Amino acid sequence: MNVQSDLSMKTDEVLRVELEVFRRQHRDLDQAISALEERGTGDQLTIRRLKKQKLLLKDKISLIEDRLTPDIIA
Repeated sequence: MNVQSDLSMKTDEVLRVELEVFRRQHRDLDQAISALEERGTGDQLTIRRLKKQKLLLKDKISLIEDRLTPDIIA
């Protein structure tokens, strides 16, 4: 099942909860990446993987925000 069809089957309340969880995970990943880069303790492969996860979360967040925001035709 793809993400779009999965979103269409969920209620707005479930999507709002998921949105908050994804935002928190995104923020946590950002902090982890920053800490690894500052300390120099993370290898580049690990940092790239974390950045990729962060991008995937950003995409999910955008999809949910688009679903929750009504289209306004001016």
